[in-house]
Amino acid sequence: MDNENIVKAYDDELSQLDNLIAEMGGLCEVQLSQAVEAMLKRDVDLASSVIENDKKIDDIEHRVDSQAINLIALRQPMAEDLRMIIAALKVATNLERVGDYAKNIAKRSITLSQSTHLGSTAGTIARMSGLVQNMIKNVLDAYLTRDAERAEDIRLRDQEVDQIHSSLFRELLTYMMEDPRNITSCTHQLFIAKNVERIGDHITGVAEQIIFVVSGEAPSEERPKDDSASFAVIDHETQAS
Repeated sequence: MDNENIVKAYDDELSQLDNLIAEMGGLCEVQLSQAVEAMLKRDVDLASSVIENDKKIDDIEHRVDSQAINLIALRQPMAEDLRMIIAALKVATNLERVGDYAKNIAKRSITLSQSTHLGSTAGTIARMSGLVQNMIKNVLDAYLTRDAERAEDIRLRDQEVDQIHSSLFRELLTYMMEDPRNITSCTHQLFIAKNVERIGDHITGVAEQIIFVVSGEAPSEERPKDDSASFAVIDHETQAS
């Protein structure tokens, strides 16, 4: 094989890696959307489908691992090519976790289908999920175009997701304190909201890998976080008054 064909074959293999990441990310976006839709509509069949389809994401992660290892072993990539392959491995890991969280949301949606929604909490989770879905779409575009500026914007956007999560956490705690019969429903919604928040964290991890590929360095400043749920305290006297 002459040099021109060798280079073309190598470029094709790198492109295949990008295509696998794009496919994996697209599935993650759909899985999250359908998991939250199943929660809102109490659609057990849709939730079950999300749980089953998580296998597709796992399978693609294995293909990314195999492709990346082969490229490193056979092509001995350097500089940006090596960074891209290493980043692909880490991105695939992040996306696999996104799929797992979407599956967890679907599982809890099945349980929630047997209870009533409280106030606007389900709608708030849907709004939070919509923000994260948009982050997934944008981070995939940034990954394929190697757009570090767009990736940095996605990192910062996760702060809004954190804020919604903190507010919802307090609201659900209040519902539980008002009536112990709300505890089961609220607990499942707390876990669903946390899963959505964690998906946002993993998408910012993808964004950071994009910055690494382009610049050769990870972001120097820690991503701003605005999730105060861990420190939330409900005033018992205020609730009782």
